[in-house]
Amino acid sequence: MQFLNGITLLLVYQLVGEITVRLLGLPIPGPVLGMVMLFITLMIRGKAPASVDQASTALLSHLSLLFVPAGVGMMAHFDRIADEWVPIALALLLSTVITMVATALIMQITTRWFTKPLAQKGPADE
Repeated sequence: MQFLNGITLLLVYQLVGEITVRLLGLPIPGPVLGMVMLFITLMIRGKAPASVDQASTALLSHLSLLFVPAGVGMMAHFDRIADEWVPIALALLLSTVITMVATALIMQITTRWFTKPLAQKGPADE
């Protein structure tokens, strides 16, 4: 029963996100907004309810099954992928490099914000 309560709560957040996006005309997917709403709720509560924990653990344990539709889609469009493999490969390569560089820069900036340099630490800070 806990699993059903958890999965229902996850789906309700997805539905609320979808409705909000459609009503406000936001340019983001509804499930993403629902996930942000769920994240904010969990941050306010400080922990995840047991039902949500159980449902999310079950979903994550079967995550590989969620990639089956993507694999079928790739097979259905195999001819197009074969014809346009160069732009696809370039897009994948460039987006990966840009993501890695952006992640590294953001990590450096946030590390500087949250850590005090050793030279500035005094004897009272240790």
